Parts: sequence; C-alpha cells; structure tokens
Amino acid sequence: MNMRLLLLFFLIHFSASSQEIMNVKNKQFKATPFWNFISTNYTLGGEVQVQLAKTENGGLLKLSVVTTNPKSMIAGTVYVYLSDNSFISCIDKGQFENTENSLSSYFNFTAAEMNKLKKHNITSIRFNIKGTSGNFANQIGNFTAVNKKSYYSSRYQNTPNIFETAKEINNLYQ
Repeated sequence: MNMRLLLLFFLIHFSASSQEIMNVKNKQFKATPFWNFISTNYTLGGEVQVQLAKTENGGLLKLSVVTTNPKSMIAGTVYVYLSDNSFISCIDKGQFENTENSLSSYFNFTAAEMNKLKKHNITSIRFNIKGTSGNFANQIGNFTAVNKKSYYSSRYQNTPNIFETAKEINNLYQ
C-alpha cells in the first residue's frame, strides 16, 4: 500500500512541475506555457499567443497569430510593457516560422531583461505585422496584445483576469 502511495506522489509531483518546451532551429528550450493575450485591434483571431523560453544567454519571446496569408510576418521592433510602467524593446533578428494558418516570430531578451521579467508581469506587447494587403488577406500594421484572460471581468471574480507572467518566468529558473 505504501508503494502505491509513494508512486502516486511522484506522478503528481512530476506532472505538476513539468515545463513546456520551445523548439527553435532544432534546439529545445525550457519554456513557459502559452498565454493567449487579447488583441482587440487584430480582429482576425482576437488573440496573440505569447510564450517565453530560457536560453543560455537570456531568453526568447515567441509571438504567434492566426493568418490567412503565410507570406506576411511579425516583424520590426516589438515593445514589451511591464507592470512597473517600464518597457523592453526587442529588435527584429529575422527569426520567424510561418505555417499555412499562423505567423510566429522570435525575439531575444538579455539576461538582465529576463531578470526584469521575473520581477514584473507583462501588461501588453506592441508588435507589427508586415506584408501585402488584399480583399481576403489578414490585417497588416501595428497591433497591441493585452495581458487579459478574457474580455470581461467583474469585481466579484475570485481569480485575477491576467496571466501571472513573472511567476511563470521564475518557474523556468527553478
């Protein structure tokens, strides 16, 4: 009986502490879960998938959106706004992977920027989609993804309506 209880404990422990993996150019990095930030001005999907990974020299930010034109791309400088009213600017290094239905781009963080992200939640991310516009093409231009779990909330809600990004980033280092 004690062996079963011990086995159950280990299974629960490992499933609760399991991490996501981000694959970039045949390398695997320990990553946070995906956060679906809300974007009211990118009407094609209304959500932007955000994920961070820990690298040897700092970190990686992955942004993904749905698309109707895989020739478009998330490009240009990305601004990550934090809960302490500061921001981190990420320069485009041309790291992207597009599929038929989604655009994904990667942006680098230094070790100092990752330390800042461990202390303060991300409040929003400002990004650009570049490409050609057409009748049934996805939108192009500047967009903002806001750290909200749902469009609506009430003061009677027991759980916060934001993703605890700082907590999840801290978990990468444990």
